[in-house]
Amino acid sequence: MDLLDEAKADRLHTLLSEQAGFQLDARASAGEVRSWRRSLPVLLTDLVDAGLGHVEVLLEHKLPHSPKRVDAVLCGTHPRTGASSYVLVELKQWSQAELVAYDLVHVPGHSADVLLHPVEQVRRYCHYLVDSTPALAARPDAVHGIAYLHNARASLVASLTQYTPSEYGRLFTLDDKAALVEQLRARLDPDGSRDAALAAADDFLGFEHAPSKPLLTLAAKEIREREQFVLLDEQKVAFELVLLAVDRARAANTRTVVVVLGGPGSGKSAIALSLVGDLARRGRTVHHATGSSAFTRSLRKIAGRGNSRVQNLFKYFNNYTSAGPRDLDVLVCDEAHRIRETSVNRFTRREVRERAGRQIDELIDVAWVPVFLLDEHQTVRPGEMGSLREITAAAEAKGCAVDVVRLHGQFRCGGSAAYDTWVERLLGLDPVPPTPWSHLADSDDEFAVTTAESPAALEAWLSAQQAQHGGTARLAAGYCWTWSDPVSTADGKRLVDDVVIGDWSRPWNAKPEKRVPDAPESYYWASDPRGFGQVGCIYTAQGFEYDWAGVILGPDFVRRNGRWVARREHSRDPAVKKADELHFAALIRNTYKVLLTRGMRGVGVFSTDPETQEFLEKMTVARSRDAVGRRP
Repeated sequence: MDLLDEAKADRLHTLLSEQAGFQLDARASAGEVRSWRRSLPVLLTDLVDAGLGHVEVLLEHKLPHSPKRVDAVLCGTHPRTGASSYVLVELKQWSQAELVAYDLVHVPGHSADVLLHPVEQVRRYCHYLVDSTPALAARPDAVHGIAYLHNARASLVASLTQYTPSEYGRLFTLDDKAALVEQLRARLDPDGSRDAALAAADDFLGFEHAPSKPLLTLAAKEIREREQFVLLDEQKVAFELVLLAVDRARAANTRTVVVVLGGPGSGKSAIALSLVGDLARRGRTVHHATGSSAFTRSLRKIAGRGNSRVQNLFKYFNNYTSAGPRDLDVLVCDEAHRIRETSVNRFTRREVRERAGRQIDELIDVAWVPVFLLDEHQTVRPGEMGSLREITAAAEAKGCAVDVVRLHGQFRCGGSAAYDTWVERLLGLDPVPPTPWSHLADSDDEFAVTTAESPAALEAWLSAQQAQHGGTARLAAGYCWTWSDPVSTADGKRLVDDVVIGDWSRPWNAKPEKRVPDAPESYYWASDPRGFGQVGCIYTAQGFEYDWAGVILGPDFVRRNGRWVARREHSRDPAVKKADELHFAALIRNTYKVLLTRGMRGVGVFSTDPETQEFLEKMTVARSRDAVGRRP
């Protein structure tokens, strides 16, 4: 076996590291290289000892439309049927591990507190691959999965054996080599030929990838049970235009880009999820994608309800760098104002970066009908470029027709058109000067707008609304304070009270991947009841809604001489601070527009700047519910 020769010569890990930049669009970390050096020789030696030296081995195989990679895919033929057979292998160097709960394990010495059970990990990879590959969905028994803990004695990982084995997931340790050989020889023919193994590998690498019909059937059922959307007026028009474009695409070999423009709460995400559910029921290949980790993870949690197979329909904009043209019937791009110039990042090698295309082109190319839903006033970071102008220009350059739908009205903020107008005038997004809330609100307008004289009073107002009227409440602020990592204490990790205003202090929401007891992960701050008591930022609030919104305007955006002034020196957002003067002000303004339009039933505001606070008090008058902590 050529790979084993390279491994014995201590060259395989170096070759893989060199190829990673070209094939994986990423630089291999020191940990990955160390893992290859220690794990791959063991697996390759076991294959040869099992009489399977002729099988084709695909290392670090990237799953379709995903950043995840399988450690090894073994390609050969089945000993009984002679058909192509594939074994996905997840390799672990662990010498000991302990089951914590459900599918979570603790590994002594590992940087993460808990990890996914390796059998569950490889099982999910198998399901994902089959669900994303129609040819494999037609014969799912061609795929098998194993987790191999080649350094672990069975006695030191005994609790990990508490799982139900399946064709997609079985566990083997250092003490199970005989059972491992038996399993591999039952799935890969030891008498098979090298040519047959190469043919199986070529087929595997040449498979077309799109959501399979079984997955779409499952998604249709899951999302149908959760659909509570009644699309009205322009919402229904947008929905029907997409379906018409899908029918027209294949019949007339034409491509149409549909752009849906709407403000906060205008129903863009309702349209998006309705499209995913309906298209899945029709058997059309469809993905939903966003540029927001928090938004995508929440949609996976809500629409998939814990079903990982359905959750895999929800992607990120940067998942399509290596996708084939028109892999999908429809790609629904929600929050499309967050489209970036490219899908590369700071870890991407220079040569890959130089040949990378534009993200907007990737999103248009991957589907017959790309759908973009956006609000041009929600661009909050430098490099975000999703706009009607950019999308139209890119679509027309590719010969695509463009349909545009503009959504009017909104369903957030109590459905109050007056409040939407008030916010746009307040922040200078409307040419009409700011207008006091009492001048705009109708007599039957039940949306509450108020100020508080301190952050403590604002927090008390939110608590009172929850207690008296029910619903969820969240407090968010401009990114004007340092965001610290959690600290370790004798009782475990805790968040740091970074947001300090006078004698009042609260922590930001938890950082991504930085778990803290009694606090939700950052992705779920807006939806998890434990989010109250932490201050949310734009990145955890955007795309979400809650009943009662508290907003702290920080010193980065203040009123001076009747005008708004954006002050870079008070921003703690490392990305936004890099913007030029013109764009910095627009990004800060858009940030506060987003924060002010999250509430469904009411909003309370406070500014750390006295002049700005005085202005806000003139612009807000509590109507149906009294303000708390207001100056007389």
